[in-house]
Amino acid sequence: MSSNWNNKKDFTKQETFSLFQHHKGMLKTAAVSAILLSSVTFNLVFATGSEDRSTIDKIYHIYVGKDYVGAVSNVASVQKIVEVKEKEAKTQFKELSVDAESSISLVPEQVYSYQTNDTEVLSLLNEQLVAKADAYALNVDGQPVVYLKNKEDYEETLRLLKLEYVTEKQLAELEANEITSGSLPELEVNQTRILEIKIEDVSGKEAKIIPSKILTPEDAVQYLQTGTLEKELYTVKAGDVLGSIAMNHDLTTKELLALNPDLTEESVLQIGQEINVTVEKPLVNVQVVLEKLKREKIDYEKIIEQDENMYKGEQVVKQEGSFGKKEVSYLITEVNGQVEEKAVTNEVILEEPVDHIVKVGTKVISSRGTGDFAWPTNGGYISSTMGTRWGEFHRGIDIARPSNYNIKAADNGVVTAAGWDGTYGYRIIINHNNGYETLYAHLSRIDVNIGQVIPKGSVIGIMGSTGNSTGTHLHFEVHKNGAIVNPLAYF
Repeated sequence: MSSNWNNKKDFTKQETFSLFQHHKGMLKTAAVSAILLSSVTFNLVFATGSEDRSTIDKIYHIYVGKDYVGAVSNVASVQKIVEVKEKEAKTQFKELSVDAESSISLVPEQVYSYQTNDTEVLSLLNEQLVAKADAYALNVDGQPVVYLKNKEDYEETLRLLKLEYVTEKQLAELEANEITSGSLPELEVNQTRILEIKIEDVSGKEAKIIPSKILTPEDAVQYLQTGTLEKELYTVKAGDVLGSIAMNHDLTTKELLALNPDLTEESVLQIGQEINVTVEKPLVNVQVVLEKLKREKIDYEKIIEQDENMYKGEQVVKQEGSFGKKEVSYLITEVNGQVEEKAVTNEVILEEPVDHIVKVGTKVISSRGTGDFAWPTNGGYISSTMGTRWGEFHRGIDIARPSNYNIKAADNGVVTAAGWDGTYGYRIIINHNNGYETLYAHLSRIDVNIGQVIPKGSVIGIMGSTGNSTGTHLHFEVHKNGAIVNPLAYF
């Protein structure tokens, strides 16, 4: 501890205690400096006059910067606090160099019978003396958000923030292109190139801050992305599903999955499993502009040509379609990893598509089906589907409770069977002359004859309960090229 005294007239002395001077050679050189409020200036102001100075007490008014702390009677107590703070700073921040820029000012005053509360004032002084460090503030919209050790850590934070949205290779290529500043080579097919990475409204500035508030670049990136340094984890309990966990934390399932890349919608949750439910509140926006060249297919047109010489329901492929090819250049803007804009900058047709042309028949005659089946009753519901029933195979569907009992032809055709047929009771079979036949069973009455041409939708009989039947209904079957098929596939 050294002291320098400067006389001012015959009644004023200025004493300066400069801490750390005798340790200067021991301090490590580093990019961060801890600033301890450590320069103590004594401005001794003595009252003048004829008073007997032996009856006058001396007190010391303490200022930290411009702030008044209080008065004490003993300078040595102040020096002791400063020395302790010096020792604490050197122990806690070993790698920091110390700069005594701030000061404690002691202004002596001679007074008559003045009582000071040294304990209280020294306690307050002890609280206000805080070691600070040179740092580098990362500002967003001009306001400091995080503090880094130095400019190098600031630059590293920006680099790591960019790497959250691009790869090391892409960033290196961008930096190399910026250095050359020449024309870029043409993109190859399916190649993506970063044109710009911009961290919006961010700047850096030298600052002084309590060392405990200085972050590493990794922690700074997490804070800038999420608004917090610690992830909120939820422990899975019995009965939890992804949807309920997301809802309880004001997230969508999609957002929850984005926070937990190892999970999918099909993931089976385990009791005790920890899931990240941190609601991210990014403090900065990272904009990435990139260009991409893709080879894409061009859809072909599907053209229907009607042919009056072909029967309705028939169709023939006149020309097989084929996809075309094109190369498309895109300019894509992403913000925080999400695409905000995608524009086509160039398009080159490599191969034109070929239309797919189908000829369909329009010729309708009452003896030939159109291929489109109509419901054979007036309403009703399906009381039994096709398939195994009561130990046997049910060959069609049963329709019951229509609005009336009229049975109608499902399509144009010719009656090939009309009469009694054992378990079917009264039944009708219509050949639609296009590979399909339909069967109508359990009728109470038949109103058509074999060989009769039947238009689609015409009444052919009345619903009943003849044959092996437990109630009034229609048993309806569809045969295609001699094989039984499910009627429900054709309505």
